[in-house]
Amino acid sequence: MLTAPLHLAGRLHRYIYRRLYGDPNSYLELCSGVIHVGANAGQERDLYARHKLKVVWIEAIPEQFEALRQNIRSLPEQRAINALIADTDGKSYTFHVSNNDGLSSSILDLRGHKDIWPDVHYVRDITINSSTLKTALEMWRIDPGQYNALVLDTQGSELLVLRGAEELLGQFKFIKAEAADFESYRNCATVDQLCSYLKSFGFRVNREDRFAKRASGGAYFDILFERV
Repeated sequence: MLTAPLHLAGRLHRYIYRRLYGDPNSYLELCSGVIHVGANAGQERDLYARHKLKVVWIEAIPEQFEALRQNIRSLPEQRAINALIADTDGKSYTFHVSNNDGLSSSILDLRGHKDIWPDVHYVRDITINSSTLKTALEMWRIDPGQYNALVLDTQGSELLVLRGAEELLGQFKFIKAEAADFESYRNCATVDQLCSYLKSFGFRVNREDRFAKRASGGAYFDILFERV
C-alpha cells in the first residue's frame, strides 16, 4: 500500500479538517486588526498579511522579540512591542524560558504540559516587570480602537492578561486563546475558566479546535470567542 510523504499527509489532514469543520481562521475576514499577545517570532505574520490586517505583536523574551522585529520588517502594517502583559503594571515576574525556541515559556511552572511534550523544559529564567495591555498600547501610542480581535498565546496566564484589559474587552469582536482543559501549567487558566470569565463580557464560544491530546485524559484547544 502506498503512503503519502509526511508533509503531504499533514496537508491532506488540514484539507479534510477544513472541509469538515471549516477554516478555523475564517474569522479574520471579519477583522479590522489583531492584537497578538505572546507573539514569539510572529509565526502567523503571513496569515495576517494575506488578510491585509493591521497587527500589534507583543512578546516578552528579548531574543524572540528581536527575531519578531526582523520577521515583520517588510510588513508595514505590523508592529512589535517588547512587554510582558499581565493584570497589573510594574509587578516583577520570574519568566521561565523554554528550550523549544521559547514557544512554551511562561511565568508559571510546567505541570501536565510534560505529559504531552515530555522533551520541553525550562532552560533559564529572566526577570521582567509586567504591564497591562492598556498601558503597553498607550506607551507605544497605539489606538486600540483599530483592532477588533485579540489573540492570546501566553502559556497559562491568559486570565491575567484579560483581567488587566477589562476596559478594552468591549471593543473586541473576537478573542482567540490557546488553552488546556487540565492543569498544563501550575495554576494556569483552563478552558472552563476562560469560558466562564468571558461569558460575563458577552462572549460565547464560536468554535473549539483540539490540537493535542493527553493519554491520561485532557487536551489542548484553540478556542475562538465571539462577542454576541
